[in-house]
Amino acid sequence: MAVKTDIEIAREAKKKPIQEIGAQLGIPAEHLLPYGHDKAKVGQEFIQSLTDKPLGKLILVTAINPTPAGEGKTTTTVGLGDGLNRIGKKAVICIREASLGPNFGMKGGAAGGGMAQVVPMEEMNLHFTGDFHAITSAHNLLSAMIDNHIYWGNEQGIDQRRVVWRRVMDMNDRALRDIVVSLGGVANGFPRQTGFDITVASEVMAILCLANDLDDLQKRLGDIVVAYRRDKTPVYCRDIKADGAMTVLLKDAMQPNLVQTLENNPAFVHGGPFANIAHGCNSVIATNTALRLGDYVVTEAGFGADLGAEKFFDIKCRKAGLKPSAAVIVATVRAMKMNGGVAKADLGVENIEAVKKGCPNLGRHIANVKSFGVPVVVAINHFHSDTEAEIQAVKEYVASQGAEAILCKHWAKGSAGIVDLAHKVVDLAEGGKADFSPLYPDEMGLFEKIETVAKRIYHADEVIADKAIRDQLKAWEAAGYGHFPVCMAKTQYSFSTDPNLRGAPTGHSVPVREVRLSAGAGFIVVICGEIMTMPGLPKVPSAEVIRLDAEGNIEGLF
Repeated sequence: MAVKTDIEIAREAKKKPIQEIGAQLGIPAEHLLPYGHDKAKVGQEFIQSLTDKPLGKLILVTAINPTPAGEGKTTTTVGLGDGLNRIGKKAVICIREASLGPNFGMKGGAAGGGMAQVVPMEEMNLHFTGDFHAITSAHNLLSAMIDNHIYWGNEQGIDQRRVVWRRVMDMNDRALRDIVVSLGGVANGFPRQTGFDITVASEVMAILCLANDLDDLQKRLGDIVVAYRRDKTPVYCRDIKADGAMTVLLKDAMQPNLVQTLENNPAFVHGGPFANIAHGCNSVIATNTALRLGDYVVTEAGFGADLGAEKFFDIKCRKAGLKPSAAVIVATVRAMKMNGGVAKADLGVENIEAVKKGCPNLGRHIANVKSFGVPVVVAINHFHSDTEAEIQAVKEYVASQGAEAILCKHWAKGSAGIVDLAHKVVDLAEGGKADFSPLYPDEMGLFEKIETVAKRIYHADEVIADKAIRDQLKAWEAAGYGHFPVCMAKTQYSFSTDPNLRGAPTGHSVPVREVRLSAGAGFIVVICGEIMTMPGLPKVPSAEVIRLDAEGNIEGLF
């Protein structure tokens, strides 16, 4: 019998009306803004009414460095949420929305997989409730208003060479990384060099995901530095008078989206910054809402723990005052073998030595997460080709690192396949072992923060940054931004900045190519190595196989 694809499984889901899902959390129907029958936004008034409610326990799902073998972090997040509900806990899932860029590029869907999915799968992976479009529009409204301000007299005295606000779109398009705008004569404005980033790297995305409410959203938007004058003083978004209109565009996008799993458990899907070029977490407002409605909240952070978990702890938890109770690190036998030097085509052959050789990547992630004072358990996401000996090799290695590895079969069996992990997470969370603290204090210097992440998380020997970058960091410190955390933009495939360097490398350098101030979001973006804030499409993009079938169903999303 042929194995069903994720989209086929999702299409057969027996979904409940979204009002019933809301009722499970105590959300009255009048506080849900429905988008069809199976998704809705939760009203701001209801969210504000929850302020005095106690918080549930926050569980982070993170992973090893991603490989072409697949890890299944979102699948495990969804499965664990279902598993906790299965054992009698009131659990809510919080994940990010999918970007069109990777969906049509190389990643495919982002709603979980197999029997551990969030539905409606097609809508979630495409336009969903329009949040990304609103963010794109708000961002580009500001871009248009900056150029318009310069065109009509430039009252703020913007130095056209120092406009730092770029444009965005929610698609991978390398041709737009560096462009020249306003060509064609006087009527089109003043030509200047600029470029596009992908929407998930937009500061507006980060602001929406870190803002507590609409008032906080508008203040943060107003704080965006868009350009500098000739005397190098900053020009803010509020100086251009764009913050009010941007807030209007984002009013509905600020409301968290409520959907459900295949097992009809509640899930908030809201916000979507990437972890390799942004801070990689779902929105603070969705997480806080879930924490006040459930006993357990299972959330994920993008890519490996060196990126997503570090930013979850050092940016999101720091900014929102969150204290995680436990962390799950997702690994696969297949990925261990790839880290041990096995080619993708040979992963189906048992190779215990390669598993052992690849395990140090997992070991470093375990140690890193523990260094934040958060207890750790490893979820081995099961593949049918895994052998008992290979699984045992991973378990023994993890035990040697002072943690436990639990085999999980949620992809094939849903919540029934992840009960053991759910019980372990409860034991960790309720055992009072968590003593969370960020990696570095607010008062540490910006360059020292970069070095701290590079040396303690990446195990690099040094950070390479030229004088211009160091001087820029010192200037931001003098301007009052020295307390900001750093958001490292780095390849997700390695602890180093070389995507081909697998395992647990040491002795490498972290070259800093550029630094960007995100004054509204409240962090400094540090662009390392060859990482791009506007990705390109692969040689054979997923878009080539995405189409409608004869019945009008979507094919090719996975």
